[in-house]
Amino acid sequence: MSAIFYEKGFSDEREGRTISARDNRREQTQINEYIRAKEVRLIDEEGQMRGIFSIDEALAMAEEADLDLVNISPNADPPVCKILDYGKYRYEQQKKEKNAKKNQRVTEIKEIRLSASIEDHDITVKAKAASKFLQDGDKVKVSLRFRGRERDYTQLGFDAMKKFADMVSEFGVIEKEPKMEGRRMNMFLAPKKDKK
Repeated sequence: MSAIFYEKGFSDEREGRTISARDNRREQTQINEYIRAKEVRLIDEEGQMRGIFSIDEALAMAEEADLDLVNISPNADPPVCKILDYGKYRYEQQKKEKNAKKNQRVTEIKEIRLSASIEDHDITVKAKAASKFLQDGDKVKVSLRFRGRERDYTQLGFDAMKKFADMVSEFGVIEKEPKMEGRRMNMFLAPKKDKK
């Protein structure tokens, strides 16, 4: 093995890379001489389970293969170590993490504001905007604020919310029914599962 170990880290001449001990500790990946177990369950470079070996024997086998000994399961008893190229292993791990982040979808909550005395044309325009949000996979919070004496006519608000929900029913479903909270009425819509 051509890796040279220093007190502050190690350098691998094969890959031209330097990995500091601090980086190694932060990632919780123990490699080569940093593995503290007395004996390990060893997997060779072909992926075959070789059995339980002392750490010195495992390190010697890794050095003979000109690869690194990496502790892939430190919580097992004994820890599971694999003989592999650590640089390639780190690259593949980072690639997996990047792909997982890329495939993650963050759902946002968009807000649409209505009024108790909203006209039909205005509610249609706002329903089109909400439909677009729902098609994009976002949730929609529909809020309606009662001003002054409008609070005495909450039924107008419930009617406006129902009309709005019917207009966007092709793309969304009511997740949380309209509910009064102080002077506001709120309703939450979620995108339909079969629509994007």
